[in-house]
Amino acid sequence: MGRELLLILQILFPVIAGCLLFVLNRKGNRKVQKLYMSAVLTIECCLVLTGAFVQETAVEGFCLTPSVSLILCNDGLSRVFGVLVALVWLLVGLYSFRYLNETRKPVMFYGFYLIALGVLEGLGLAGNLVTFYLFYEWMTLMTVPFVFYNRTAEATRAGRKYLFYSVAGASFALAGIFFLAGNADGLQFAGNALNATANVKEVLLASIFLIIGFGTKAGMFPMHGWLPTAHPVAPAPASAVLSGVITKAGVLGIIRSLYYVIGADYLAGTYVQNVFLVLALVTVFMGSMLAYKEKVLKKRLAYSTVSQVSYVLFGLALFTPAGYAAALLHMIFHSVIKNGLFLFAGTVIHQTGEERVDGLRGMGKYMPVSFWCFTFASLALVGIPPMSGFVSKWYLAKGAMEASVGVFSYIGPAVLLVSALLTAGYLLSITADGFFPGKDYVEPTPEPGEGHVSMLIPCVIFAVSAVLLGVFASPLVELVTKLGTSLL
Repeated sequence: MGRELLLILQILFPVIAGCLLFVLNRKGNRKVQKLYMSAVLTIECCLVLTGAFVQETAVEGFCLTPSVSLILCNDGLSRVFGVLVALVWLLVGLYSFRYLNETRKPVMFYGFYLIALGVLEGLGLAGNLVTFYLFYEWMTLMTVPFVFYNRTAEATRAGRKYLFYSVAGASFALAGIFFLAGNADGLQFAGNALNATANVKEVLLASIFLIIGFGTKAGMFPMHGWLPTAHPVAPAPASAVLSGVITKAGVLGIIRSLYYVIGADYLAGTYVQNVFLVLALVTVFMGSMLAYKEKVLKKRLAYSTVSQVSYVLFGLALFTPAGYAAALLHMIFHSVIKNGLFLFAGTVIHQTGEERVDGLRGMGKYMPVSFWCFTFASLALVGIPPMSGFVSKWYLAKGAMEASVGVFSYIGPAVLLVSALLTAGYLLSITADGFFPGKDYVEPTPEPGEGHVSMLIPCVIFAVSAVLLGVFASPLVELVTKLGTSLL
């Protein structure tokens, strides 16, 4: 009973805490709100970390139909996702206290932030596709306020666009679930839940719907348009978790549906795999090109997310244990790196008011800690050894060349290499201009300074993690490899 209760608490505790914040402290003291948030986020991290070491447990809720129930289960993938979400939520939450200090009604952000945390933990712990879809829809509803938060006309338009894309993607995913319902036993996450009489055409069509549907949240072409619109208008902490975590919910949906319900072996060699590979590689290249051309900092980082998350999708589209493990690695590393980059963007905008990359020239002199954090995170995202991005991209390229995917075994690594070069161009140019502005540079008046220490510490932790996760990658590589081989 204790293990089952722990699973339920990971979901209910932050949800209830968020609701209580709305009810009891709507106009309360901001210091009290921050202490409350800190306590809730810390306790939730302890609950999730404790749950990560608990024996695999399943909790069955009420039955929707005689064959479909709401189920929670803490398997290996749910533990990885849950720990990642909890730790990121803690660091970004601490950063938000100072960043939102001067904004109107930060309690609105804090409340939805806590509720979204509980919903995301439920998403990771979902034991079948119906339970997953339930939490997936609630995740969208609880994160829309992040985009609307500033309440400007631009934020309203962006929030509507985010909601439209999310609903459209969820509708595609739901259509896929409907097609699967008659071909799988309860839609359980069992590696291959298809029954013996499954209709091949229906299953393959369902797979396409699921890829497009969940791929919308992951920013995959052609459903990527919400990312570069929502990120610039949302506050930096919201942009960080939207890019670093919420996009991974789409990735998780693809993993759960294609790998845990349908089965990778069932899809390997079919037209579904070819479509998936093409969409992933097109998105990788397109996102990098758009990021390279973009001059607005947060929008550039948003296009970068479009590209980098499809690295993960490319690994998944290989339908091999090596591809699966490499995809999980890049999912983790990208989350750490991109959260750090968006927090840097927030710090710079908070301190200088500059939102365009050409306005950051010479700022490295006044904000050296922030710019060094940005530099290390950028080097990791480019894939400079021995940093984390290099490790995951190495395994992605290696997995592609070992997979039986025909010409994609060579096109894939080539596209990843071109994308890495473009990534260096659109990120490291900011570092170069920040520290070496040139002779025509005019000193700003007044001179900006570093952000508050409560904003710097999360940035430093993310930047250092981006390096150390690559240097000491072996335990994580062993973990994701074990998950891949046990599943496939």
